[in-house]
Amino acid sequence: MRIGVEESLSNVSQALEEKGYQVVTLSNASDVNNVDCCVVTGMDSNIMGMQTTTTQVPVIDANGLSADEICQKIEQKLH
Repeated sequence: MRIGVEESLSNVSQALEEKGYQVVTLSNASDVNNVDCCVVTGMDSNIMGMQTTTTQVPVIDANGLSADEICQKIEQKLH
């Protein structure tokens, strides 16, 4: 499984690699088309609550979660 992770979440990338996932750094919007799941910081959340989803893969907001909690959420979404 390929997991896209925002660049600032290096601890999450490391934890996912230890669990056997292939980690891809999300550097631009087109990267989400090549992964099975995305992990984002939530810093770019839309304040108005209006969002346009451009991907069909699960997106996990890492805000307030530990690396282990994020790994658990990924496993729940993908299995």
